[in-house]
Order: sequence, then C-alpha cells, then structure tokens
Amino acid sequence: MADPSTYRPAPGTIPEAPGVYRFSDSSGRVIYVGKAKSLRQRLNSYFADLSGLHPRTRRMVTSASAVQWTVVGTEVEALQLEYNWIKEYDPRFNVRYRDDKTYPVLAVTLNEEYPQLKVYRGPRRKGVRYFGPYAHAWAIRETLKLLTRVFPARVCSPGVFKRHGQIGRPCMFGYIGKCAAPCVGRVSAEEHRAIVLDFCDFLAGHTDQLIGRIEKEMQVASADMDFERAARLRDDAGALKRVVEKQAVVLGDGTDADVVAFALDPLEAAVQVFHVRGGRVRGQRGWVVERGEEDSLEVLVGQFLAQFYGEQAALAGSADDAVQPVPREVLVPAIPEDHAVLTEWLSGLRGSRVSLRVAQRGDKRTLAETVERNAKEALTQHKLKRAGDLTARSAALEEIQEYLELDSAPLRIECTDVSHVQGSDVVASLVVFEDGLPKKSDYRRFAIRGGAEGGDVAAIAEVVRRRFARYLRETAEDDAHDPTSTSCSGETLTGEHADRGSPASGELDPAQIDGPLPGIDPTTGRPRKFAYAPNLLVVDGGAPQVAAAQEVLSELGITDVAVCGLAKRLEEVWLPGEEAPAILPRASEALYLLQRVRDEAHRFAITYHRQKRSTRMTASALDGVPGLGETRRTALLKHFGSVKKLRAATVEEITEVPGVGRRTAETVLAALNGETTSQGEAS
Repeated sequence: MADPSTYRPAPGTIPEAPGVYRFSDSSGRVIYVGKAKSLRQRLNSYFADLSGLHPRTRRMVTSASAVQWTVVGTEVEALQLEYNWIKEYDPRFNVRYRDDKTYPVLAVTLNEEYPQLKVYRGPRRKGVRYFGPYAHAWAIRETLKLLTRVFPARVCSPGVFKRHGQIGRPCMFGYIGKCAAPCVGRVSAEEHRAIVLDFCDFLAGHTDQLIGRIEKEMQVASADMDFERAARLRDDAGALKRVVEKQAVVLGDGTDADVVAFALDPLEAAVQVFHVRGGRVRGQRGWVVERGEEDSLEVLVGQFLAQFYGEQAALAGSADDAVQPVPREVLVPAIPEDHAVLTEWLSGLRGSRVSLRVAQRGDKRTLAETVERNAKEALTQHKLKRAGDLTARSAALEEIQEYLELDSAPLRIECTDVSHVQGSDVVASLVVFEDGLPKKSDYRRFAIRGGAEGGDVAAIAEVVRRRFARYLRETAEDDAHDPTSTSCSGETLTGEHADRGSPASGELDPAQIDGPLPGIDPTTGRPRKFAYAPNLLVVDGGAPQVAAAQEVLSELGITDVAVCGLAKRLEEVWLPGEEAPAILPRASEALYLLQRVRDEAHRFAITYHRQKRSTRMTASALDGVPGLGETRRTALLKHFGSVKKLRAATVEEITEVPGVGRRTAETVLAALNGETTSQGEAS
C-alpha cells in the first residue's frame, strides 16, 4: 500500500485549466482516469486526509504510485479525451458499461457483389450496413423469415452460394420464393442489389413509402388484368404491415429518441436503453455494473452517456452505416452536472443539435417509466440469478471465511436488526441463512422490553442475550435427555454402538428413544426455536453494535460464534476489538451475501414494526372510553375492520355488535369524534 504523499505533485505545479488525469500503479498500469474543470482543485482533493476519503477512493490512491495529467482547451475536449483513455487503458477503478453479452445485429454486406443478410456479432466493418442491436438472435431470424418473402435477398453463406452456382440449382429458399436465386442467374447483380436496398430502406424506417409503392403497383397490376401479380403484391403489403404492427408505436409524433433508465442498489446499477426511431421501439439494450457508494444518479448518467455514445460514434465511424450514432433527443432520469458540456459533445457527434432532458409528462414520461420498470426487473433477475448460483454461494461462504479469518465456512448465518420510529414501538428481527439461502422457518422477531432506553446498541444486546440464553437453556434440556448416551432400557452406549450408522448396529430409532430428540420440544414435538447456534452472527451496525453483541456472548460463555457488523453507509465490515473496519471488495460474492442477509433482516424488522405500530395506533384511539373493555374493543375492530370505518358508523350500526348497547355506542362515537357526552360531564 503506497503513501499518496510520496507521489503528490509539488504545490503550484498543477494547472488550474481543464484537463484529464490518470493514476497509475508501480508497474505503470493505469488504474483510474478522470476529467476536471480545474485540475488543481480536483487532484488536491485526492491528497487530502485519507480518513476523509471514501473507501473506494482511498483504495485507489493507496494503490497508485504516480499521477499524470493532460491540459486541454475546453471541457468538451476533456470529455472526449477521458472516453478515449478509458477505452484504451481499461482502468479497474472506473465504471465500465460493458454488455453482459454481445448483442447480435442484422448485417447487410453491401461491400459484396451479391449482398448477404445475416446475424452478426463482432466489430463493425466498412461497406456493411448494420441494424439493431436485437436482444436475441432469434428475433433477427424471425425478422428475416417475415421480410424475405417480400424482399427475396440472399441469406446463405458464401460457401453455399458458390456451391449452388456450380451445380446450377438453387437452394430450398430459391424454390419456395424466399430468395431471388442470384446464384443461378434468375436475377442480375443490379436487380438483387435493388432488392437489398429496399430491404435496408424498410428497416431504416421508410415503411409507409414502401408499403404505399407496393399498393400502387398492386392497383396497376389489377387494372392491367394481371391478377396473379396483384394478389402477390397484396400479400407482400400485408406481410409488411404485420411486421410494422409488431413494433408498437410508443411516441405518436414519430420522434427519434433514446430513453435511458437506471435501477440502483448500494452495490450495483442496472441500465436499460430503448432505441425509439420513427416513434417505434427499434431496439433495447441493458447492462448491470458495479457502482460506488458516492456515485449519485447524476454521476452515473453522465458516465454512461459519455461511454455509450462514444462507443456508438466509434462503431458508426468504422462502418458504412447511414444511421446517426446519436438521436435527436436523449431522455434520462436525471440531468448530469456537466450537462451543457455533454450536450455540446453529443451535438458534435451527431452533427446537429441534440436535446438532453428528463421526460416530465405525456407519452414520453410513460415510456420512461416503462424503461425504468425494465431496469428494475433486470436488476432483480440479476440478483436472483446470482443468489441461486450454487457456485457463487459456495464462493461467498469461502470468501467470508477468508476475509473474517474464521475456522470454517459459516454454513449458518444469523443477522439481527432493530426498527423503530423516534424510539417508539422498538422491535428487532432475527433472520437465518443456511448454505447461503434464507431459512424462513427459523426467522424470529422480538419486542424490545427496554423500549428506546440505550438506543440501538442496548436493543442489539437484549436480542443477543435473549436469543442465546434460550439456546443455552434448550441445549441443557437436550443434554439432560441425550439419546446418544442413554438407551431406551437405561443402558449407556459406548464404543462402537455409539458410532455405528444403522439401527441394527446400535443407532437409535427415534420411535425407541425414551425422551425428546435433540432440538425437539418434548411437549409439542416441534423443533425448538433456538436449538442451533450460528457459525456467524451479523448485526446491522458498526463498532458499538458489534462490541455489545460480543460482550453478551462473552458473558454467556459462548466462544464458538463469530460476530461481525455491516454498516449501511459504506458497506464496511466491523469485527470485535478492531479499530478499523475490514473493506471487502465491492464485487466480491462475500459482500453480496452479507448485504443480502442484512437487507433481509431489515425487511423483516420493518414489517414487524409496521404491524406493531398499526396495532398500537388502532388500539390507542379506543383507550379510555368509559365502559369499553378489551373484549368489546376487539369485537368493534373486528366487526368494522378499522377505526376509520367505526368513526363513520351510526349508533344503530354500532349497536349491532354483540355486547354493545346504545349508551356505549354513543360514548364510542363521542370519543372518536372528540365530543363530550352528558355521561362524561356527569362523571
């Protein structure tokens, strides 16, 4: 770990001009690239007190051994240079928006004598027209299946094309009319290219003109009594209309726009982009990337626009593609701080003005919400896929063992969290994960007896004490009736009888055990609530909460349960007796699992707190009503469902509840409506 002061530039040597800087490690590898309006102001912030830096930034500056910068004339030049350097050096501390897979495109090889239509993945080439990207390759094949009936262009590979030319017989597509068969000379190269260009025009959005032209030709053929050709043109127009109908109109004004949406959690961000051309969704792409805690939505949007459209411009520049790399309008969920610079840069890439804004109302707002739902769904699916991956769960448990220096992998993890509102209705939760998966049958919840006295630290201590005191008591009860030490006849099993694995060789049959099974309540026959101790106890909080939990375990004499805390703000892992937290890699499976456990405990605690608060608020409205006891109060709430409905009821409706008379009903209504009855005045 390097000391940043060893490579800090001398005071006054950093210019105040805009520019781009890069940090590199001892081997000369670039590990971070950034841009700044003022290089001096930005770089000086990296060499401040290390304790005040974000953990991710702190790791970066302590991993680096040198910093260099390049001064540019404008912020737009800085933005362009930053993108080029990130692409060139691939620094590990920069967020990179890479697709989780290579999206396929529909390629038209206009650089060949007989252009081919094909599914393609890979770098763009000169003389090739690209359409897409598509989410799936089958979507491209479906498009070709529908359109080759109208545009019978070649779809076969060069080898197949050459072979059928040699044998003088077309392939199956040629026989069924889905290929013009240029391989055997049915059409000339010029005629085939005209078919391909019509195909490109249709996919580029010139649908209405093409359908209109075909319908005019159909009318001419019909007038000329060429009914066979007219019928074929009619079917072609119908096929094109069906293709167009599959692309739903989302913006009625025919807008060209990209709609960007994000879904965030403390560790990752999901991004979705809908490409709208001519008012129709022409493509969709998605990413899931790691994010830093300090990366706000505005920062993430700015980073994404710079990287994504820089990449689009590079692809467009390397291919013979008439499609603009940037649309006229980009709809984003938040405006970046440097939006003026971004807008100028995007306008330069397009060659005309680009609008960068947040959709506020109408169809565009509705579409933005749809894209946001897709982003949230993508993030949820990503998490489920990661959580359900057996390899990932095993890696997470092994990493936790390594990072926390445990004797074994924590196959059973318990986590506790406290929930309250300004000290009222204090509750806590205890959730259990076994083998990296939640075991909801073992979840427990606690009403804190001490209330808000002592705050969250005291509440954590109470939960740990109650949980493990119960565990010790149940363990002692099991030991008193240990079936492995006493047989049903009272004889002690020792030696080979205690170790053998079949009933015939000495293993106890549960039906023959005189006394309760281990972990089973003898009165109910059900598993005990706290029969098993965890390998790892996680508390939601930092050093004070961890110290309180460890102190309780020490008082109870429990030494085989490891304790750690996970702080929400910076996702730091605190261990007992340590002055500084352990910083787990943000992309590690260990941190991901600990976060899932903590979030589940938080969810369970919040749910219980809301139930408890709702019950208290409902009951408090009827407290103190003369003549209304617990039984009739419960009957009223059960009959009407809520205090709000009870307040709106009439005296006659209330008296329908068994046990409630007219005078009691009048008293209840008066209490709920803040009135004073004559009975109250007399009393």
